[in-house]
Amino acid sequence: MSADTYLPFARPTLDEATIAEVGDVLRSGWITSGPKVKAFESALTDLEYCERNAENSWLTNALGAENSATIARRLNIPLVQISTAGIVDGAQDVYNDFEQPNPLGIYAKSKYYGEVVVQRLCAKHFVFRAGWMMGGGPEKDKKFVNKIFKQIAAGAKELKVVGDKLGTPTYTKAFARGIRIVAGTDLYGVYNQVCEGDCSRYDVAVEFVRLLGLEGRVKVTEVDSDYFKQEYFAPRPASEKLVNTKLHARGFRHMPHWRDALAEYAEEFKAALPRR
Repeated sequence: MSADTYLPFARPTLDEATIAEVGDVLRSGWITSGPKVKAFESALTDLEYCERNAENSWLTNALGAENSATIARRLNIPLVQISTAGIVDGAQDVYNDFEQPNPLGIYAKSKYYGEVVVQRLCAKHFVFRAGWMMGGGPEKDKKFVNKIFKQIAAGAKELKVVGDKLGTPTYTKAFARGIRIVAGTDLYGVYNQVCEGDCSRYDVAVEFVRLLGLEGRVKVTEVDSDYFKQEYFAPRPASEKLVNTKLHARGFRHMPHWRDALAEYAEEFKAALPRR
């Protein structure tokens, strides 16, 4: 497999040569020493992009997962699939690992198909559902926390943040550590893996501003989702709060409370704050 090719998880067909190539890559040590190819096809997570580009979303999030499961089954190796709390419909307040999702939009439907097909095709599977991801720091984070930070860094004195969307933040470092712990066992299955506690987007913003030492200098104003309905038009559940029922039942309690995780994460942003 050449250095400028993709691992072929979202290609429409798989042949024996392709499966053998992927096997060689997986056995090459890239999981621990770094990838031997420059580019990897990854999940599409921008909900508005997925609504505008439905076919690409299905090919990447759904067919990509199906091909990954097919390859893992043929190679007889475990497969880790990352899923999302966004597959629920928000009709109830909190969701455990066993309750039936009801995805609303293209992103959610394609990710949920990925969950289902992995379970059907690959016996040795781990599916980890994340909540509102936070991680990567000022340079790489494309999610909510860094969007808030960029406004602050640009000089915003007031932040408008929705208070009617509820969820469970998920710190990427804790999430990765959790995968390593659980995937080191043979306890295959689907797991909610989110930080403990739940909140609104508004709660996260208020706490983040406080942790940055900007309380009193940056105002956080609560608005409802209609305020951003033109920019964020993709359907989103009112509540996508998850609880780690299965992890706890099996003795795993490695996920921190979201406030503790955010406090650790905020340290990455303090040094990047503009001096005024």
